[in-house]
Amino acid sequence: MADTFTFSGVRRASAAIAGHAKALKPNPTILVGNDTRFFSPEFARTAATVLRAAGCTIKFCPEPTPTPVIAHSIIFNKFDGGVNITASHNPAEYNGLKFSGPDGGPALPEITKDIEKRADSLPEDETAFHDIEDNFDHIDPRAPYFEQLKKMIRFDVLAKLKGATFAYDALHGCGAGWLDRILKDHGIAVHSIRVARNPLFDGSGPDPSEHNLAPLTKLVLEHEALVGLATDGDADRFGILDRDGTFVQPNHILGLVFDYLLETRPGKYGASRSVATTHLIDAVAKLHGVQAYETPVGFKYVGPLLREDKIALGGEESAGMTIRGHLPEKDGILACLLVAEMIAARQKSLKDQLADLFKRVGREYWPVRDNLHLSSDAQAKLPARLKSDFKEFLGKKVAKEDRLDGLKLIFEDGSWVLMRASGTEPVVRIYTESGSQAASEKLAKEASAWISQ
Repeated sequence: MADTFTFSGVRRASAAIAGHAKALKPNPTILVGNDTRFFSPEFARTAATVLRAAGCTIKFCPEPTPTPVIAHSIIFNKFDGGVNITASHNPAEYNGLKFSGPDGGPALPEITKDIEKRADSLPEDETAFHDIEDNFDHIDPRAPYFEQLKKMIRFDVLAKLKGATFAYDALHGCGAGWLDRILKDHGIAVHSIRVARNPLFDGSGPDPSEHNLAPLTKLVLEHEALVGLATDGDADRFGILDRDGTFVQPNHILGLVFDYLLETRPGKYGASRSVATTHLIDAVAKLHGVQAYETPVGFKYVGPLLREDKIALGGEESAGMTIRGHLPEKDGILACLLVAEMIAARQKSLKDQLADLFKRVGREYWPVRDNLHLSSDAQAKLPARLKSDFKEFLGKKVAKEDRLDGLKLIFEDGSWVLMRASGTEPVVRIYTESGSQAASEKLAKEASAWISQ
């Protein structure tokens, strides 16, 4: 913020979004919301001011609102799109503007390109200063969203837990007053921390990573909670701790929940996973006789599979999840509730459930992700190196090359490595998966060394 994310940029992007929306409908209705970051409400009102001046009807969320709630409200009210001021899980100094189409999902590449083209062609006076207005038609999306969650979650299963409690860490983000509120509304005990707005996010950022969830570990142990639940800055991502306070990888949660859904929901549907996500999804699909679909990185690719009614679960390793009948958008609140329901139904720790799942699919899956910061010279050379044909890599025979998004090399023993440039940060991401944590970490270290050469 105040560097590459500015009021001028928000005005330009909003004017371009208005042009895009009006090309599809003369008087589109656009929902505008924001997260709990510094100046997010002011950025949101700026966007709403520009959109309305351009001829859009504005519906405004007066309180910080989770991204999945905004997505649901767009669908439920049949709005023509939504603008959300949020930088999700990123550090406190960042902010962002997200546009969602009438399906509630993230804008697909062709829509993004159209908006970018319009933004580039705007004259300077289109992004000139506007007095920020505040007299917008407010909307309260809570009741419809909670009704949607009642359709997705078996709260009767949760309600059978007598004397049990859950722990929740909102990380000072939008999930506060949403996940904890719906649990309490159903008579389910929950102890919550970091529910107040704090634009500095305790100095660590609102990412539900293992490191950032140390306070939740303490809360879980203090109250002997069945599970620790966390949501990120805009509540579209989840973080999970087992009953002993240990962090459970999002990849493993995706595999467990997919297996649970196939056991408890009607119909036999597959799952989608990004190219960077665990092949445990594939193993669970094979176990149940359904299909696993691979997508590029980005939750926008999950929506089409949901609309075609092909999947029970859409997931990404970066703690993104949705399910059949819900939203074409990540929903950390839904994910946490599904984990809570699964714990209540199976009456086992997540560690024990994972061990059982590994046994049933016939092997273990341990993914690792590393970020590698490269010199500008190394970054320039990397694309050419990744275009090579690989019969062997790091002394391992390559069984398959996958170039859907970056370079993924799958080895004969089923382990794999993916190398791709981040779309949001100046880093190269390295993903690996093997049959043990140690083997995955070794493969990631060797891949990092190869890239850095």
